[in-house]
Amino acid sequence: MGDQADTDALRARLAELEAENRQLKKTQAKFDEAGGQKAKGRLRASAAVILVLIGALLAPVAVIGTWARAQLVDTDRFVQTFAPLAQKPEVQSFVAKEVTNGIEQSVDIDAMVSDLFDGIAQLDLPPAAAQTLPLLEGTAANGVRSLIGSGVETVVESPQFASVWETTLRETHRRAVAVIQGDPNSMLQLSDDGTLSLSLGIVITEVKTALTNQGIGFADAIPVIDRSVPILASNSLVLVRTLYQVAITVGFWLPWVALGALVAGVLFARRRTRALSWAGASVAVSLLLLSAGIGIGKLVFLGAVSPSIMPAATAEVLFVQLTELIASTLLALITLFVLIAVGAWLAGASRLAVATRGALESGFAAIRRAADRRGLGSGSAGRFVERWHSAILVLTVAVGVAVLFLIRPITFGAVVATLVCVLLVLCVAEVLRRPADAGARADAEVAGI
Repeated sequence: MGDQADTDALRARLAELEAENRQLKKTQAKFDEAGGQKAKGRLRASAAVILVLIGALLAPVAVIGTWARAQLVDTDRFVQTFAPLAQKPEVQSFVAKEVTNGIEQSVDIDAMVSDLFDGIAQLDLPPAAAQTLPLLEGTAANGVRSLIGSGVETVVESPQFASVWETTLRETHRRAVAVIQGDPNSMLQLSDDGTLSLSLGIVITEVKTALTNQGIGFADAIPVIDRSVPILASNSLVLVRTLYQVAITVGFWLPWVALGALVAGVLFARRRTRALSWAGASVAVSLLLLSAGIGIGKLVFLGAVSPSIMPAATAEVLFVQLTELIASTLLALITLFVLIAVGAWLAGASRLAVATRGALESGFAAIRRAADRRGLGSGSAGRFVERWHSAILVLTVAVGVAVLFLIRPITFGAVVATLVCVLLVLCVAEVLRRPADAGARADAEVAGI
């Protein structure tokens, strides 16, 4: 009996130990699973952060690449950018001065006038006239120079000059790629020291024709002049030529790569609304840095070309016109990503976001109740807005974004006006909407229940 009892006790103890062992294995498995999930979570978080950073860092490069493609590949865009320069007084003055200098350097006006007066002196002139003739020679030379200057200014300030300017731009753009690639036959010449020059041959030919039509006979003496005017001198242009092919190649794809990295980063994140907010803020900051870089580049450009190459006013007009497209794009993109960051944060689960949403909803609910008490309820229209509330919000934001990208040039005032209109529509939608519970309460209040 005693042996049987000991055996039973031993078996019972063994069963307990086996049960404990199974429980320990289950507990260990849970710990291993939890550890694996934590490790996987950390890996996902790290991947999300890296992808968002890649997208944010690529965003400025993508903007520059897209702008470069628009300016260097699209002829119409290039002409649209630079054609307004023909109407700028600063540019007209600069071109008129350079054309006048080109003519005067190519035509020896003093020698031409001197030959004319020598011929007159050979005539049988009265003594008084012969004595006075040398005194008029200098005045005549200055008069010729004045005629040239006024004739050039008339041409440059005329509507015909805008047509000549556009023709020059189109011809220039046609050969722009060849210039960067080092084609010696291009109208734009990029030297090895980084000096970019523009040929004024077409303008000078037009001026010669205009002077001839005005009856200025000596204009026929103006030879064919292939004068090149340096418009920019910078060692960085040599690097630009080197990087041109790369910029053109990746300019189309890089925006999609950046956007894909941002989207992937948000999808990898466990807290996607938070990740979207950080992604929007990161891109906005990177684009702000690019905008600041453009401002610094303007100062560098002005210092490089003024006053040695062109007046500061002309250089500033040229730089502003060149960067107008990218500046407008940056303003629109920064506004968009700031709105994305704020919207994602507001939709998040942080205490402040929840409190903000609660405060906004309470405020709009109070407005709706006040309107209902005064018989100004939205009724069926409110139920319609409630049914399509999400679609209305998305459509309103989409229209606002489209407006920002379609307006050119976009200004800060246009951005503010668009933002105000979007917020106004959203507020009206919130006031008009009629949630089911709110509608029931309003009906009860009206019925006096």
